[in-house]
Amino acid sequence: MINHVRHLLLGSPLPSADVGHNRLDKVRALAALSPDALASVAYANQEIYLGLLVAGAAGLMQSFTLALVITALLGVLALSYMQTIAAYPSGGGSYTVARENLGELPGLVAAAALMMDYVLNAAVSLTAGVAALASAFPALWPHRIGLSLALLLLITLVNLRGLREAGTAMVVPVYLFLGVYLGMIAWGIGVALVQGPGVFPAVIPPPAEPAVMPGALAPVTLFLLLRTFASGATALTGVEAISNAVPIFKDPVTVNARRTMAAMAVLMGILFLGTIGLTQYLAVVAGPEETILSALVRRLFGSGVVYLLVQLATLLVLIVAANTSYTDFPRVVSLMARDGFVPRQLRALGDRLVFSNGILLLAGLAGLLIVVFGGDTHALIPLFAVGAFLAFTLSQSGMVLHWWRERGPGWRAKLLMNGAGALATGVALLVIGASKFAGGAWLIILLIPLLVLLFRAIRRHYAEVGRQLRLDDDAPPAGCTRHPRIVMPVAGVHRGVIEALNYACSISDDVIAVYVEMEPDSAGAMRARWEAHGLDRVARLVTVPSPYRSLIGPFLDCIDRLDEESPDGWPATVLIPEFVPARWWHFLLHNQSALPLKWALIYRRHRHGKARAVIDVPFYLKE
Repeated sequence: MINHVRHLLLGSPLPSADVGHNRLDKVRALAALSPDALASVAYANQEIYLGLLVAGAAGLMQSFTLALVITALLGVLALSYMQTIAAYPSGGGSYTVARENLGELPGLVAAAALMMDYVLNAAVSLTAGVAALASAFPALWPHRIGLSLALLLLITLVNLRGLREAGTAMVVPVYLFLGVYLGMIAWGIGVALVQGPGVFPAVIPPPAEPAVMPGALAPVTLFLLLRTFASGATALTGVEAISNAVPIFKDPVTVNARRTMAAMAVLMGILFLGTIGLTQYLAVVAGPEETILSALVRRLFGSGVVYLLVQLATLLVLIVAANTSYTDFPRVVSLMARDGFVPRQLRALGDRLVFSNGILLLAGLAGLLIVVFGGDTHALIPLFAVGAFLAFTLSQSGMVLHWWRERGPGWRAKLLMNGAGALATGVALLVIGASKFAGGAWLIILLIPLLVLLFRAIRRHYAEVGRQLRLDDDAPPAGCTRHPRIVMPVAGVHRGVIEALNYACSISDDVIAVYVEMEPDSAGAMRARWEAHGLDRVARLVTVPSPYRSLIGPFLDCIDRLDEESPDGWPATVLIPEFVPARWWHFLLHNQSALPLKWALIYRRHRHGKARAVIDVPFYLKE
């Protein structure tokens, strides 16, 4: 039944031969990989508005200037990553580029930054989508955490169904968003031309978060502008997504990926400049429990059907914006798993030809962030941009060294482009880190070296495992050199015990059954039943008292004592009889003592340094 439910939700398993057939064309790839960058206008606009709001109308008049700076940085990044796509068509993005060109440590730093960026992107996108919904329906505002987690579960299930299904599911929300917002910008330009510029009110309503607004208006200072730039730069997160996922494109992968990158950058720039430009020109301000984009739509269309359509498109694209993380996070951790820096389970493709374990890990971490931060987008934003810009800087610096070493045709121009990208993102990283340090960026700065230490510890573990398993000149000879002694725990006399005894006798002439006396004075009755069925002729019964009604401890002490009495010096093999119910829910009706006993035996190191074999003999009950 469990498999039936899983196949119903996720689909039937796909053969490995279908990997190539599940790649995406440019239309689906843009929908799957660009929502993070495109939808960032929702929360980046809001952060710029909140950052400048403390200075009142004078501050809000600087919105478009900051948007121009951020868009210029977007252009530099897009051109730089188009070169990365051409140089590294196998994907991997910042991690691969930094590790191959700058060394292992910078590569791991880039990987840690990318992983945190993707987790934060999923959390921020979903909470921002719920904020857009709550702006239209304020009664939902107190339920942001539950709604965000429900949307997280939905998009997780969609991605577990497979790459093609996820890409197809993203097409409608992404292109609906683009159509609605491009149409809104065109309409807004017409309104601006007819009505002329607006005037900000003398008293601007404060936001719902009281910590955002000080008691008095702040002056427009360089520090205020830099801090707001640091918040607004979250619009650039997700720009690297296409370079990380080049292998998911259909052939020719490099050409398709570069064209998709160019299209994403152009669309993102139009949306970002268009919405912020209209907000400033028309002097739009938001209410206490409303986003600035919601206020802009109300200003242009009122609160009718068009307003609800725009809010719906915003909600949908913010939900699917998390899909960028679901596409790239599992792919990055699979590359790291291949290199031995994270658990190797993250390398394996699941039934639907996606990295299912990576998807589930991302969902768990994003859900934890949503709960810890109360579903508040503004509280998550300070953590967001540091990791992204650190990865940007390392990637661009790595590409500079790549062109320097390769020196192919046009290498100087390529080096200068990536050098400009490294310089721009490096400066932005310093600004973001300094201005957001006290607001929460310190946590990311602390976590990155801790994650790098964890990656290296995992790599050392795998290296040590390989050393111990490797066959060399000291490898032991293979062959049947001894016969095992069998020790079998029994709780009664039944058909399952009989079948287990028959199997034990087929591999050994020395079989001992151990009965742990969980109930006082029950050993005598057990021995009488044992002898009544003639089992004493097959296996000697040893009874062990258990004054504290424990099974595992007395049984382990008993087999240790039997090992000490044995002259062969080898630990006995433990054979565990276990009956298996016919229905899954029948397990709830029985004492599952065999499982913890197996765990205790397998993960308990034998005192003589020799492995103890554990055999499970199931007895299947009929319906």
